[in-house]
Amino acid sequence: MVRATNWVGDAVMSVPALQALREYQPQARISILARPWVAGLYGREAFCDELIPYEAPRGWRGLNEKWRLAAELRARKFDCAVLLQNAFEAAALVRWAGLPIRIGYDRDARGWLLTHPIPVPAAGEIPRHQRFYYLELLKRAKLIPGYELGPAIRLTARGTAGHVIGVSPGAAYGGAKRWLPERFAEAAVSIARERGAQVAVFGSQEEVTICETVRALVAAAGVTCQNFAGVTPLAEFIEMAAGCELFLTNDSGAMHVASALGVPTVVVFGATDDEATGPTGEWSRVVRHPVECSPCLLRECPIDHRCMTGVGVSQVVEAAHGLVGIERK
Repeated sequence: MVRATNWVGDAVMSVPALQALREYQPQARISILARPWVAGLYGREAFCDELIPYEAPRGWRGLNEKWRLAAELRARKFDCAVLLQNAFEAAALVRWAGLPIRIGYDRDARGWLLTHPIPVPAAGEIPRHQRFYYLELLKRAKLIPGYELGPAIRLTARGTAGHVIGVSPGAAYGGAKRWLPERFAEAAVSIARERGAQVAVFGSQEEVTICETVRALVAAAGVTCQNFAGVTPLAEFIEMAAGCELFLTNDSGAMHVASALGVPTVVVFGATDDEATGPTGEWSRVVRHPVECSPCLLRECPIDHRCMTGVGVSQVVEAAHGLVGIERK
């Protein structure tokens, strides 16, 4: 049983580890315990034999539901738990369930709950990108013999390519990661006109307003645009993103999904570190405006958001040109 991560971006970055687990443990039945909002991502991949929904509320409010889930897991008689999530709660749950082998990083004061508490890699000990954090856990636990440094993250792509430019102007972590919605709209309009394409805007329920702002601006410029924010479950979004010919986004879960699908993806970075959590592969481009305070890793900018306001529309459009071979007219 694998306890999945809770954030979409982290879920995508854990995919190489699960693909490696399947490769080196072909006889294993891999069940993934996942929150509903990431379950659709894991459930569509070949490494997943079964999804187990984890719907208990967080914290003490969900204690009864967690006890019931622990009892269910105990009855299933799993041989081993691999905890990709770092929380104390994840270790407590599998300890209550009595799983005989419990593997996870020794952090969040939970080492005593694990049979195999794995030391957290020190700074500089493994490559910076977060996908290696999950791969290293499996390597140190001797579930895989090792891993390569080069391959990009790849999800199974089943979408049908078409003339659609995807745009994801939100970012769940906070406003510091968001480029200006009017600039997303302007860039999307410029590219869509050159490609003869439509625009599709994606986001969560909490991002409906910012996505509608982008949709309205694109539509006002005479380009066909639909807003799918809040109405597409993750599995459906993955299929729709796979069908886009280009994706414009902030550092977000949508970025990780699009780039892992091999969709040409242009990402605006500011507050966060693209070397640690950026997209992978040759079909991704990062656009950022260097400033002395970036990356700050803050949720909200305490000053003037200069790392994002300094990124111009032309920079994003140029990056798109380089990815999809658009010639300037």
